[in-house]
Amino acid sequence: MKFLMLILRNVIRNPMRSILSVLVTIVLVFVVIVVWSVLSLLDYLTTEKSQNFRGMVTERWSIPSRLPFSYADPLSRGAARRPGDVVPTDSMTWQFYVSTFDKEKITRESLLFCIAVEPAKILTMMDGLDLLEGKDLDQLSKYVKALEETRQGVILGRNHAVNLLQKTLFDPQEIIGKRINVTGLATFKGINLELEVVGLFPPGRYDTLAAINREYYNNAYDAYQRTTGRPHPLAGANLNLVWLKVPDTNSFTRLAEQIENAPDFANPAVKCETAASGYSSFLGGFKDLIWGMRWLLAPACLFTILLVIANAISISVRERRQEMAVMKVLGFRPWQILALVLGESLLLGAGAGMLSAGGTYLVINVLMGGLKFPIAFFDRFMVPEAALWWGPSVGGLAALLGSLLPAWSARNVKAADVFAKIT
Repeated sequence: MKFLMLILRNVIRNPMRSILSVLVTIVLVFVVIVVWSVLSLLDYLTTEKSQNFRGMVTERWSIPSRLPFSYADPLSRGAARRPGDVVPTDSMTWQFYVSTFDKEKITRESLLFCIAVEPAKILTMMDGLDLLEGKDLDQLSKYVKALEETRQGVILGRNHAVNLLQKTLFDPQEIIGKRINVTGLATFKGINLELEVVGLFPPGRYDTLAAINREYYNNAYDAYQRTTGRPHPLAGANLNLVWLKVPDTNSFTRLAEQIENAPDFANPAVKCETAASGYSSFLGGFKDLIWGMRWLLAPACLFTILLVIANAISISVRERRQEMAVMKVLGFRPWQILALVLGESLLLGAGAGMLSAGGTYLVINVLMGGLKFPIAFFDRFMVPEAALWWGPSVGGLAALLGSLLPAWSARNVKAADVFAKIT
């Protein structure tokens, strides 16, 4: 305990230098945590899973994928035709719909990007939502039930709610029950819907997305034909992708083979790939940015922390050479001097890292509702709980490495040499 108190007194001996070192470390650890938070989610999505394996079926030769809705049911069964064929444990269809709730003034903020789905599948097949627990799960389950019961219902992402209400802070009850008329854009022109907001997605991954009932969406194509006397151009190709879940990699390999070889899916042809592969394709345009964040920005911050701590400890050691010589005369062993200097740097680095991690988690997750950083179809990133140990680990490790040379120099101080210079 006395040794720890000695370390603490040495740190606060020069408060200005210690405070500046801590502030710089806090800022740099914050940057590292933000970068790693973004990368951790992207890595999770683009890494193959060994269990609860997800695959996605899309059109083979066309982007965007456009399949006839008649493919939905057989693809959801994995094209299983014979005994012994692999049958997915769960499935989900996605039909895209791009619209605006302000047809007079179409802006980025007025756009509404929807997926038409079977409401019950939201809880089991949408990545990240199947991991919700406690209050968040109960709230989303309530919204999903409302979407099942309300054919014209819509569950909005947070960004859409902000744009509709024209304010960033709001009570969910302010938006729930609100009716909106949306107008189809581009290839969806003519498909106009009247929607009722029945809920909100949890903040984070689905901020820019909205989910509607696929039954109501498909009926809109029938209504278009009754009104105009001709089918809508997308009527025979309004299924965009099908998500499939299987137990493991081996099951997925067999499933992909039976789907791609099925004669029922020859025109148009389909491909079945892993969810990780599909996400990687979507993120292809951002690979240079992601590479720079991973291999340039984060290492540069770590190296800067190392230099800051090394510089502060080096100055401290030079100023205290006489003191350390006296300590050796009083009986302190070299390893104790070494531990003393390393302890001071660890206290600064790990302490600052802990403050930075806790503050970052609180501000971004609780106060801001996520970090707004648009990449591909992601708009907002949350700081994972793992960041609470990333901070002290990063700060402590950088401080330890940066103080090794100054600490070794302090360990090797010779009392005779120091006092000889004084005399």
